[in-house]
Amino acid sequence: MSLNPLVQSLKGGLIVSVQAYPGEPLRHPETMAQMARACELGGAVAIRCQGLSDIAAIKGRVEIPVIGLWKEGHEGVYITPTLRHALAVVNAGADVVALDATDRARPDGRTFAETVRSLRERTDALVMADCMTMDDIRRAVACGCDLVSTTLSHNKAAIDTTLDDGPDLPLLRQATTEFPGIAIICEGHVHTPADAKAAIDAGAWAVVSGTGITHPTSITSWFKAAIES
Repeated sequence: MSLNPLVQSLKGGLIVSVQAYPGEPLRHPETMAQMARACELGGAVAIRCQGLSDIAAIKGRVEIPVIGLWKEGHEGVYITPTLRHALAVVNAGADVVALDATDRARPDGRTFAETVRSLRERTDALVMADCMTMDDIRRAVACGCDLVSTTLSHNKAAIDTTLDDGPDLPLLRQATTEFPGIAIICEGHVHTPADAKAAIDAGAWAVVSGTGITHPTSITSWFKAAIES
């Protein structure tokens, strides 16, 4: 199978998720763009980011690919939940659109497969499937997604994790064994360089780290907990 050159460029690399949560001091497009550029200088092969303003600002600042998503809500399907959201992410400048790949009901009534198909028909953007289970991964592969990620396997927000929570290596190993040659991405709880190396050693095409690099509130809390223990 011939892989897209962008997908090939990510192999063995570190993708950095540059996001700030509502109400946080860093939640500003220019701040996110500066952070994304700093990560690019550190060797990131791509940036994953959220929200139309952040996507546009970051796309104008970095030369590496931008994986965009649009979060709306906090429960159920909230990562780029509809085709409308996905198209807006493309229009904001994303090279890759990240979508929730679960079989949960979506606000517009479309299935994941229907959303991917319609997005393919209307744009040239690549698709990253954010998966929770092995069934989600199989669904994403069947739909021909360019990147398939373990993003949702822990089923909780990144800011609700601790330094000791590691990536879902069992799911990663199962996916890479069942689908050799597919770009399976390890995302979620990759908090340390050791976590990232373990994911690559387990067969990940590339690794996404966010909280452990770009969320200073969480990082500070980990240090505080360590010295108080």
